[in-house]
Amino acid sequence: MGAFDMLRIANTSLGMHQTWLDSLAHNISNANTITSTDEPAFQQQMVVASSREDGGVDVDRIELGDAEGQLQYAPDHPLADEDGMVRAPAMDMSVQMTSLIQAQRGFQASVQVTKTAQDSYSSALQIGRAQ
Repeated sequence: MGAFDMLRIANTSLGMHQTWLDSLAHNISNANTITSTDEPAFQQQMVVASSREDGGVDVDRIELGDAEGQLQYAPDHPLADEDGMVRAPAMDMSVQMTSLIQAQRGFQASVQVTKTAQDSYSSALQIGRAQ
């Protein structure tokens, strides 16, 4: 492993975790999005990551949740059909919030690895200057 591999690997992790955080924020902000029954429901985004041969990680793809959503009875809603039904996203908020904590912790760990690597490289440069 080369001298800067730790920074490169941590950088790929930062990028993946940032994409994951962005997707979760998008999901959470649309948790209460209601559509009419003749339209698809809001589809949650799910980030799928894959490992790289060099030790890093990439966002492989973003999959979408169920467009069917959940039918809810809301006869007073302006988008309700003749039966009083609307379509809501099929998302579990506890899963979204748990994933948010995991993504935040992963991002924080990657930041710490980056900071530690930078400090180590800086110390090594200072040792070289002292001689």
